[in-house]
Amino acid sequence: MLQGYSINHLVAGFIAVLVGYTSSAAIIFQAAQSVGATPEQIGSWMFALGIGMGITSIALSVAYKMPLFIAWSTPGAALLVTSLMGVSLAEATGAFILSSVLILLSGITGLFERMMKHIPLGIGAAMLAGILLQFGLDVFRALNDDLVLVAVMGLTYLVFKRFRSRYTVVLVLLAGVLWAAGNNSLDFSQLTLEFATPVFTWPQFTATTLLSVGVPLFIVTMTSQNIPGVAVLKAHGYQPPVSPTITWTGLTSLILAPFGGYALNLAAITAAICMGPDVDKDPGKRYWASVSGGVIYLFLGVFGATVSALFLAFPKTLVVAIAGLALLATIANSLHTALADPGDREASLITFLIAASGVTLFGVGSAFWAIVIGIAAKWVMHREKG
Repeated sequence: MLQGYSINHLVAGFIAVLVGYTSSAAIIFQAAQSVGATPEQIGSWMFALGIGMGITSIALSVAYKMPLFIAWSTPGAALLVTSLMGVSLAEATGAFILSSVLILLSGITGLFERMMKHIPLGIGAAMLAGILLQFGLDVFRALNDDLVLVAVMGLTYLVFKRFRSRYTVVLVLLAGVLWAAGNNSLDFSQLTLEFATPVFTWPQFTATTLLSVGVPLFIVTMTSQNIPGVAVLKAHGYQPPVSPTITWTGLTSLILAPFGGYALNLAAITAAICMGPDVDKDPGKRYWASVSGGVIYLFLGVFGATVSALFLAFPKTLVVAIAGLALLATIANSLHTALADPGDREASLITFLIAASGVTLFGVGSAFWAIVIGIAAKWVMHREKG
């Protein structure tokens, strides 16, 4: 079964989880604290999310032989930080359940998949390039924070890319870690290994919380996470099983909601790390990267919030640099696909710029508006005159 598995798959999965945890784990903690969660309950949230992401990433990737990487809803967590003030944990759990039911129904009915079929490949690729652009720019912005570390990692990337090494990203990560260790920039002082204990919370359903938290959480998760997640897969040449994937993430979220698993969805940015040509030249074997990430998720879930210190031990500059460098090939390929057709070039450029802007309108993020306005621009410019 492990035929074709390589160190590249393991490192890609590790980097994907590393980027996910270091960029948004703190937001999860804030969301849990906003409803007065105890340390044990926060640990339960991390347990539920880790187990949920791990099981679904492994099962779906193996079943469909493609990198179906599942993540928590980061925009959803950001929404919870502001919308859960004054809400009890029981009421929040009720909102999580409603959101999960709506996601589950979107998958079962096939409504979401039918909608995704109307998104042109070039528009989807442009949106992906736009949301990933900041990660590429952050590599060079990080030069202001630690010039030597970023320069060492960047030079390592260029040298091994020159020789078309299969292990370029692996060696870049290793170079960064060794340099950080030599400068005493790795801090493992907070690292502890303690088993997390799931804490069940009986849900309480109140109309105001369901409408002000549950429904927005569903909308944000679908528009800001699942739409980009599907676009990432299609931009890399995959034809993802959209409805089954949405169905399983919704069902898993529903089961884990009472333990703090507020929302699971297709990953976008971290998933892209598992899909590039540096992971494996054979697209049919890249699913091993998401399987590796799933195994790491399971480990993190078992040990709860305490093991998050493992990822927080890495310098922020190192994380920013490795994420951006690992995504360079994906950004380049997405831009190539987006701008390949001269007839759609302007519509794709509009899509790219909106996604890159990070604009939020009516509480919905730039990825959704990039798709909507990009398709509208394409329709207006190509509409038959008569």
